[in-house]
Amino acid sequence: MTMTTDLAAFAALFAAHNVGDHWVQTHHQACAKAAPTTAGRIACLKHVVTLTATKAAALAALALMVGLTLHPLALLVGLAVDAASHYWADRRVTLAALADAIGKRGFYELGSPRPGRDDAPHLGTGAYALDQSWHIGWLFIAALIITI
Repeated sequence: MTMTTDLAAFAALFAAHNVGDHWVQTHHQACAKAAPTTAGRIACLKHVVTLTATKAAALAALALMVGLTLHPLALLVGLAVDAASHYWADRRVTLAALADAIGKRGFYELGSPRPGRDDAPHLGTGAYALDQSWHIGWLFIAALIITI
């Protein structure tokens, strides 16, 4: 693969990640995926499956539009590693433990309600995330159109 191919694949994955993580993921999956129950694990798994399908579709569109050839085994392994890492982080307790271990607990908790208060100081909102993912998704479509 060339640097251009690598960058194109990254761009497709980045765009698909934002769309899949914010638009494709259901409200139920977002609310339930961290629960320490079988239902929580299933919700997270369903989210990761639809997210991975979104990424595969973006890579397929890229390959189709620009004639990119991807090795099937490399594609499968890359998507599997990405899916596993996404599932791991989205179960939340794992990522919180890592944040604790490296001294980032305060940053991890930014945006959470403060103890004894019903507020949430944070860096952004769901509306902002949806807005940005919409833009990034359409940037990918525009890039495909531009490279026809």
